[in-house]
Formats: sequence, C-alpha cells, structure tokens
Amino acid sequence: MQLNKVDLNLLRYLDALLREQSVTNAAYQLGITQPAMSNGLRRLRDLFEDPLLVRTSDGMRPTALAEQLHSRVAIILQSVDEVLHLAQSFDPQTSTRVFRIMASDYAEAILIPPLLDRLQTEAPNVILDVMNPSDINFHDVEQGKVDLIINKFDTLPQSFHQRSIWTDKFACLAPADSAFAQTPDLESYVKSQHVWVNKTGFGVGVGVEPNEVQKLGWVDSTLSGMNLKRNIRLFTRNYSVAIRATEQLGLITTLPLLATRFMQNNPAIVAIPPPFDIPSVELKMLWSQLLQHDSGHIWLRNLISTCAKEITNDPAYLQELEKFNKAASFQAKLAADESANSSLLVE
Repeated sequence: MQLNKVDLNLLRYLDALLREQSVTNAAYQLGITQPAMSNGLRRLRDLFEDPLLVRTSDGMRPTALAEQLHSRVAIILQSVDEVLHLAQSFDPQTSTRVFRIMASDYAEAILIPPLLDRLQTEAPNVILDVMNPSDINFHDVEQGKVDLIINKFDTLPQSFHQRSIWTDKFACLAPADSAFAQTPDLESYVKSQHVWVNKTGFGVGVGVEPNEVQKLGWVDSTLSGMNLKRNIRLFTRNYSVAIRATEQLGLITTLPLLATRFMQNNPAIVAIPPPFDIPSVELKMLWSQLLQHDSGHIWLRNLISTCAKEITNDPAYLQELEKFNKAASFQAKLAADESANSSLLVE
C-alpha cells in the first residue's frame, strides 16, 4: 500500500465507523450523508482488503484487523490535529467561540461567576455553555464535544488530561439554635436529621439507595467505618436546595467550606467543623486529548486556574479557613480528651 494513494479523510471515516459501529451514526458524527459514508466504507474495504465491519445479530461488529487498526488510527488523527493546531492562534478579544463546560452545582456556583467577570473584559464575545453532569457522557468528552468537565471525581479515566483546581475542607451547616450547633459532637451529629448533597463524575445519574452506604460518598463511607449512620431526610444534587433545607427545615448539611460562603450573612445559620475526619474534596477539570494543544483551550484552562487561585486566596475566605481550622483543632482535642476519659473509666 502506497501512502500517496491514501485519502486522509478515509482515516476519519474509519475512526468514526469503528467508534460508532454504525454507518448512519458515523455519517451523522462527521456531518456527511449516509451514501457518502457507505462509499467511504467501500473504499476502506478495498484499501485494506478486509470487510472491517460485518453485520451480526448484535449489529455491526469490527473484524480482527479493524480492532488492531482502531487505536493506531486514533493516534494518527490526534497527531494530525496537533500539527494543525500549532498554526492556529486564538485572540480572546475578537473570538466568538463557544466553550462548553460541564460543571457540578458546587463548581458552577463558586467558579463560574468570577469567570464571567473575567470574560466580560478579556473575551467579550466568547460564549459559555454550562451544562449539568447528566447532560453529557464519557464519549462526549472523549470526542472533544465538551471542552471541560469540572467536578469532584471518585475515579478518573486515564485517557483524559486533568488539572487540580482547588482542595476544600468539609463543613457542617446547621441552624444556630439547633442541638448540634449547641453541642457539635459526634453523638449530636448522628442524632440530627441531614441533607445528602453530592454528584461526582459525569453522566446520567440514577436515584440513590439510602442503604447502599458505600455509594453515598465520602461522608457516609467515613461514618460507616465507625459503624455509624446518619439520618438522611433529603437527597439532592443542588447545593442551594441543600442550604435552603438547613434554613427552612433545620436539617444539617455537610458540604465543602467554600459553598458555605453563600450563608455568611445569615445569623440563623452557622458553619461548624464536622465532629469526625472527612477526606478533603478536590475539584478538578478534565479534558480530551484532542483539545490538549488547542490554543483557545489552553487560554481557557489558564483563565479558570487564575480565577480559582483568586477565589482560594481571597482574604475573607482565608480568614474563615483559619477560624475553621482553629475550631476543628479544638474540637479534635475535646474528642481526644473524651476518649481518654472513657478509657480510664473502663479500666
């Protein structure tokens, strides 16, 4: 096979066909007609002297040769994409590009407003399309249809690039006159009624099962390790709903400290360190290998990192964090003293 006889578009066709395993879907993904894609498949079969895709009772399936070709073709196309992007420049002042960002409610509420302020002056015509985790799936990100996903993740696909945005501590929001606010110990925490608020990763979610503790996240997994369980009255993926439930229903909400800043001016609500150790939450952004060298994408990633640094270096937040750490240290000392006293009584 001679290189000068290979049409580069055929490799794009092959990649789409093997990814979608459907002539119709592959044509749709590339924005061409189905007859054009069928003709492309015929030319590919002639080129490789192999059927590549065969029809079975389970639909179209790749041949052994096609399976070997797929990863290699993807690498070739990625390399070509990188070469082409090297010659492109991005001017934020004149760009009208649409950036699609999947963000959790936590990330959107805290990060997007200052990002919009930056865009107003640095890229006045750039458009943001902010989506929910349930709006996309793995393939959307992998294929570069979504520029960034910003969330906290239990597991991370190895094929994605990633960057840490910030690490945040957990806090408990409680009514100031609640039993837990008056006596913020583990016993009072467990006896209280709670809001569960969480959404890691991405993709369409399903309803939670309260008894499947290990699937409920860090807070409940940590409690489970101590043979404890909290009484959850409300399950939500929305932090503003969770905070409202604390305000109106008197429920305890355990959430990242940065999210509590929305209640700083409400004297009826207080933020308290959890009466047990919970692993810190790390917010990350992930993106496809296809976008790694895109100049506009590099600009956006750096701008988000700058906004994140401003948020976490804000004097008001740092002051709150210092007060929070002191309270947590004092609370840990009390817990240790109680444990020591209990040991003496047992002896």
